[in-house]
Amino acid sequence: MRFTHPLARLVVHLILIAGTLLCLLPLAWMIVTSLKPIEETMTSPPTWVPSAWQWRNYYDAVIYRADVLGYIPFLRYFRNTLYLIVMTLPGVLISCSLAAYGLARLRWRGREVVFGLTLATLMIPFPVTMVPLYVLFRELEWIGTFRPLWVGAWFGGAFNIFLLRQFFLTIPEELSDAARVDGANEWQVFARIILPLAKPALAVVALFHVMAVWNDFMGPLIYLQDQSQFTLALGLQAYQSQHGGSEWNMLMAASTIMVAPVIVLFFFTQRTFIQGIAATGLKG
Repeated sequence: MRFTHPLARLVVHLILIAGTLLCLLPLAWMIVTSLKPIEETMTSPPTWVPSAWQWRNYYDAVIYRADVLGYIPFLRYFRNTLYLIVMTLPGVLISCSLAAYGLARLRWRGREVVFGLTLATLMIPFPVTMVPLYVLFRELEWIGTFRPLWVGAWFGGAFNIFLLRQFFLTIPEELSDAARVDGANEWQVFARIILPLAKPALAVVALFHVMAVWNDFMGPLIYLQDQSQFTLALGLQAYQSQHGGSEWNMLMAASTIMVAPVIVLFFFTQRTFIQGIAATGLKG
């Protein structure tokens, strides 16, 4: 729907701005709280402007409990999270692009049925498979290691397969046929024709996956046992006291540091991200 009247467009813009500010409110509160002294974090009524801006909170959040643990925990959490991203991202891109190519560009009996079953797995919630997976990984003696968190990434994911398949369907078949006429086999068509054209969709899948690993809390909580193995999302709970009196300014400072890279990543990749999302829905 297009609004041509200036007053209608003004109202729409005001509504969108109000909605945006409402969504940014929790982020702004997190940043403000991260700069407060500890005694002002739980005052009633709450205050937006600290009496003194505590920029040192960010340094203290990074080295929080380093003297007790013998290492800087936040940097260890950051390293563990990057390790999982490095181990899982190639697997997601390779496995999902191969599966999507087979479901989009190759003709074989039962293709649509397999695609339907793949989509059906999206309706299975994680709590349903949580216990069987834990039992499986326990029998493999993987509990307490990073393997349960990255091995599965090399076997594809239904949502990413769906996104890439939809994008592959938008690529003209004539390009593949011309390559085959020139003597290219199916692997060469996939690697030299399809993948270079699918960079926007691959970027979207990569961004979604990085954000999923970065924010994953349940997986590390279930499979990791040693605090030195914790990821950033799981490590944030170390800033909360189990007996009350949590240092909320430290928690908010650590949360701000954790959120910042994701925001920066999106700003640098938003054009490719939007292009890839728009293209995946052009053809079904």
